[in-house]
Amino acid sequence: MPPDAPAPGAAAAAVRYRCRHVTRYAYGEPVTSSQLLAHLAPRPHPRQTVQGAALVLAPQPAVAVERLDWFGNPVTYAAVQTPHRDLTVTAELEVEVRVPAPSDPALTPAWEVVRDAAPALPETAEYLYASPRVPAPDEALAGFALPSFPEARPVALACLDLMHRINADFAFDPTATTVSTPVRQVLAQRRGVCQDFAHLMIGALRALGLPARYVSGYLRTDPPQGAPSWRGAAAGHAWVQAWCGTADGWLDLDPTNDVTAGLDHVTLGWGRDYDDVCPLRGVILGGGMHTLTVEVRVEPLSAAG
Repeated sequence: MPPDAPAPGAAAAAVRYRCRHVTRYAYGEPVTSSQLLAHLAPRPHPRQTVQGAALVLAPQPAVAVERLDWFGNPVTYAAVQTPHRDLTVTAELEVEVRVPAPSDPALTPAWEVVRDAAPALPETAEYLYASPRVPAPDEALAGFALPSFPEARPVALACLDLMHRINADFAFDPTATTVSTPVRQVLAQRRGVCQDFAHLMIGALRALGLPARYVSGYLRTDPPQGAPSWRGAAAGHAWVQAWCGTADGWLDLDPTNDVTAGLDHVTLGWGRDYDDVCPLRGVILGGGMHTLTVEVRVEPLSAAG
């Protein structure tokens, strides 16, 4: 099975979504030029088919180049050379999300077997080590992870247990952290948002020698009638992919909502941590102080069982 394939099983359902992500910057002084790098196009993979994607900037850029980054994610570079006091970036996309029939986590290999094999595999080696937002493995992170990883436990069961513990022991609090809050501070204060919980889980898994990567995406904005609301649905979302061995591939785990990623999860891309797939970053000349507003809407167009 390819490394990005879901667990074996026939597809259980599919939902087609329209997503709209609008970012607006308002500057206190004129900006003479802007250069932007956007990870705002969806990544095709076995669980997701891309039906269409468009990125519109106002003012219109003088240069716009689309390519794939090191990790295989679609990325756009744009340069705006028209002086401006406001900049709007609008991403619109349509995707179809599928979820395979569940497999049995108890049938995955023992976590030690996966750990020992991972360094030699090209699809996992770069997700084992420290990255800009996830510190080098240390005793604190390993100690936090170990209760979920007794000897010879199947790796998927252990990763699911770690996800459950993070969800149970950490409070979702948008005021507790910023994008720069260190993982060790999140571990100490037991509060944060989806990016924090994803980085924490990635760091804990890597501390035990298990590959883990950061996924950037969206959640369905309005849940079906009677279903609970998702945490993190108001803007971009983040979750984790944990490596469960060559036969089982990557397992998508959302510690913020204590679920495996399903029909309500739309993927933009993945990397070692947030820095690799930041939705929008750039540099400007001028501008002074600025305000930022972000609006995200993810709506189903159709569903099939």
